[in-house]
Amino acid sequence: MLTDYVVIDLEMTGLNAKTDRILEAGAARVRGNVVTATFSEIINPKRKLPEKVVSLTGITNEMAAQGKETDATLAAFFDFIGEDILVGQNVIFDYSFLKQWAVNHKRTFERNAVDTLKLARKFLPQEQKKDLASLCSYFGIERVHAHRALDDVMETQQIFEQMQKMYEAGATGAFRPYPLQYKVKKQSPATPQQIKYLKQFVEFHGIPMPEIYEDASRSEISRLTDQLIAQYGKMKKEPSL
Repeated sequence: MLTDYVVIDLEMTGLNAKTDRILEAGAARVRGNVVTATFSEIINPKRKLPEKVVSLTGITNEMAAQGKETDATLAAFFDFIGEDILVGQNVIFDYSFLKQWAVNHKRTFERNAVDTLKLARKFLPQEQKKDLASLCSYFGIERVHAHRALDDVMETQQIFEQMQKMYEAGATGAFRPYPLQYKVKKQSPATPQQIKYLKQFVEFHGIPMPEIYEDASRSEISRLTDQLIAQYGKMKKEPSL
């Protein structure tokens, strides 16, 4: 039986680890099947939150703007989880965002994990919904603040413990931690040349300058520029960079 591990959950500004940012990080350290320490921080993503995210999480733009700085907070988060086995609901999704940050900062991040979503798909009836809210209802776990990182962590921990007690004896291998695998490439910051070209482009076409986040990557600005060129066409005479 897995007795020592760390449960993680993240809230993000969107679904794409390459273009979206971590908004909130939560974790609980478990020793002997008991939560012994927790981590919970809102992170300032330095961008306006989509209305869907605000509605889902209850985290407002004002709350996000007062959040902690990304790099220092995630460094502390990585220190908190250490080398522990990870447990999470659809854990590869959270891992993808952590992996992207780690690669961007030249950090090695390889972990073994157990996924409560995979366990639910294996052991629960096919007609039973497997999202976190449905699993809480199925196992009789009270859900207070849905889609807040630490609350989701604590619920996931309870779900995992119940599934271990109910199902592990007959299927030990299902609860064995497995290596998480998610390939990412290091993202480089946008170059001054890219920003200069974009400014010249919008001036040439007489269109508003799109919002550019200070942490925008080279690939993000490249995609934005390609989208504008597809919409408005190239400049008649390409400026020298």
